[in-house]
Amino acid sequence: MKFDLKRYQKILSYGQRQMKILAMTALSLGLTMNVSFAAGDVAKAELDQELSQMIGGTGTRVPGLGVIVFRDGKEVYSNFQGKAVIDEQQPSKSKPFARDSRFRIASVSKMFTVFTVMQLAEQGKLDLDADVSKYLGFELRNSNYQQQPITIRMLASHTSSLRDDKIYSIPPEMSLQEFFKPTGKFYVNGGHFAPKGEEPGKFFKYCNLNYGVLGTVIEKVTGERFDLYQKKHILKQLDIHADYVPGNFSRKEFAKLGTVYQKKDAAGKWDENGPWRGTQDEYKDGQPKANTIALQNPYKEDYQMTYSLKGYVPGTNATAFSPAGGLRISCEELSHALEMLLNNGSYRGKQVLSPESVQAMFKREWIYDEAKKNGSNYGGTVLSYGLGIYQMDGNSTARFSRDGKIDLAGHTGEAFGLLSMLAIRPGTKDGFVYIMNGEAVEEDEDDRSAGKFSNNYIWEETVGDAICRNVFAH
Repeated sequence: MKFDLKRYQKILSYGQRQMKILAMTALSLGLTMNVSFAAGDVAKAELDQELSQMIGGTGTRVPGLGVIVFRDGKEVYSNFQGKAVIDEQQPSKSKPFARDSRFRIASVSKMFTVFTVMQLAEQGKLDLDADVSKYLGFELRNSNYQQQPITIRMLASHTSSLRDDKIYSIPPEMSLQEFFKPTGKFYVNGGHFAPKGEEPGKFFKYCNLNYGVLGTVIEKVTGERFDLYQKKHILKQLDIHADYVPGNFSRKEFAKLGTVYQKKDAAGKWDENGPWRGTQDEYKDGQPKANTIALQNPYKEDYQMTYSLKGYVPGTNATAFSPAGGLRISCEELSHALEMLLNNGSYRGKQVLSPESVQAMFKREWIYDEAKKNGSNYGGTVLSYGLGIYQMDGNSTARFSRDGKIDLAGHTGEAFGLLSMLAIRPGTKDGFVYIMNGEAVEEDEDDRSAGKFSNNYIWEETVGDAICRNVFAH
């Protein structure tokens, strides 16, 4: 009997069960085969097929996506499909979605802000439980809880009692106090403070402004502009060349920047059969000027002008840099942060964070209590929160695995049509990152956007469950 080695090698990629059967066959034939049954074995063909079905221009398909998966601390799978940049007038100028394609990553950015907060705490420059007023240089208090200090820990865990309202990024020349003082331009009748009954430290409500305040604290403590400090420290230590200011990329790195898309026109009307419209980082006229920043407020899109950063004074208002969601980063670069978290703060020989800091980020600072109604759980998608990280337990409505057997912790990003995630399996060295750069139908308003087995969006469910079944279940 002749053993067809080429056919054997081709079949290897179809899954662990087939591998074991074929290896047994090889042994029965007296052949010596170097076959690995490591936990990293994946059902690659099945996962490839499921992800390829997500690419398209209508319904719940997306223009492009990227996925990287780690098992037992090592990368075992990656896939990049579709377009990072779409030019329907001149298709030759379109760009494929690649491993190094960068996008405005939305709320996964919050992790990177907390990485810096934890580093500064390790250095003794920040106290997580100190009154944030100590660092800001002005008293920050919710007028409904005037005696209750707001701390760094409360800001990072969204229990500070601050609220976004519709604007949470303001021009760099303005002071952060414009949100909080009664005479401030953006005070909106106290709309950036929670009402009575939502006490600081006890009540959870997701708020991007928390991270604008954290970014300003980072500036106060370091004396450097938020984006520049991030690049010199956290990002550099992780071998990441990302940026918060698109105009400050080198020409080579700017060329890797992709666009975020939606299927709605300038008037806000959705049409899934219409053309893709760039909502973020569509630079048809070339790279923007260095040291200029465009404000980003997803809930008030008419308030997104571009401002010069010349003369900006660090420590006055870091909201312009969007510490909550403005990092432009690739799947490859996100995987460096994933690797660091999977290795208790160590990245390729460098101790970026202490193991204690990583553990503190994953610790549940707030847990939803149905009896007390102690926070907004967003339809069951956020049931507990740590420091820049939240938990998606496999037995909850926040889960990403249909069968409910896989727990995850990390952060998702959802803004302007982009969907992203960095997550690990607690207690293991397994994890993944993904980025999708567009939506053809509207979140929440279109029934097709709803998940089928959880309260996550269908896009998130589809990718997350495909990874869990085809990698972690093997």
